[in-house]
Amino acid sequence: MHKTRFVPLFLTLILPIFAGAQSIELQLVWETDTTLRTAESVLFHPSQQVLYVSCINGSASRENKNSYIAKVGLDGKVVQLKFVDKLNVTKGMALLGDKLYVTEITQVTEIDLITGNVLNRYPVPNATFLNDIAVDSTKQVLYVTDSKESKMWSLANGKVQLISAGGLLKGTNGLLVDGHQVLIGHGDGALLGLNPATKEIHTMANVMGTSSNDGIVALGNGTYLINEVAGKVWYVGATGTTDLKLDLTSQQIKTADTDYNPGTRMLFIPTLFHNTVRAYSVR
Repeated sequence: MHKTRFVPLFLTLILPIFAGAQSIELQLVWETDTTLRTAESVLFHPSQQVLYVSCINGSASRENKNSYIAKVGLDGKVVQLKFVDKLNVTKGMALLGDKLYVTEITQVTEIDLITGNVLNRYPVPNATFLNDIAVDSTKQVLYVTDSKESKMWSLANGKVQLISAGGLLKGTNGLLVDGHQVLIGHGDGALLGLNPATKEIHTMANVMGTSSNDGIVALGNGTYLINEVAGKVWYVGATGTTDLKLDLTSQQIKTADTDYNPGTRMLFIPTLFHNTVRAYSVR
C-alpha cells in the first residue's frame, strides 16, 4: 500500500501574486510517495477524476524502455503504479476521445485508456527530443514540441506534419491550446503564441526566470500559470505581466509539466528527480 506524504499547512511555501485587486496564493495540500520515478508530466482526467503521471524512470535524453505511466488519485495516493510500462522516455501527455497520447523520445504513442494497451506509434521525422503535447479537441489535432530541434509538429488522422521550426522557436517545450491559439513555452523562459492557421508566432510574455518553460495552465480571462523546469511557478496576467508565485529552487525541487483542475482550483506539479507529484490549491 502506498503512503501519501502530507505536509502541514504552516510549512508550505506561499507567495502571493496580485491580479488587479485580487490576491492569489499557492498552498501545498499533498505530495505523493516517491515511487513516481522521474515524474515528468501529470494529466488530469475530468470524467475519471484521476491523474495520469508519465515517469521517465531514468535520463530525460537517453532511451531506456523503462518508462511508465501511473494513475494517481486526487487524494495523492498511487492507484496503479504501472498502468502502462516498457515505454521510452515518456514526457508530455494529452487526451483525445478515449485515447491517451504520450510523447516518447522520437515518436508519439497512442494508448487505449481502458486497457492500457499501445494502439499505435507515430514516428516524427528526425526527432531527437520530443517533449510536450497538447490537443485541439475541436479540430482533432495534436501539437508536439521537439526541444532539441526547436520544432513544432502536428498529428491529425495519423499524419505528422511540421508546423514551425527555428525563428522565434528556441528549445520549444510546454504547450497549451487556448481558444484559437497554441501557447508555447520558450527555452529561454518567454511565452509565445502561435496561430495555427497563419503560422504566425508572437511573444505573449517576456522572459520568466532562466530555464525552459514547461507546464502551462489557463486560469481564465487570458491569465496563466507557467512553470520553469528549474523549480519556479509564474503567474502571467492578461497584459503579459509576470509575477513569481512559487520558488522551490532552494529545496532543489524541479517543476515539470503541470496540469490544473479548475473545479477544485488545484494545480498538480510533477517534481522530476524528486520522484513525486505535488498538489497546490490556487486561492
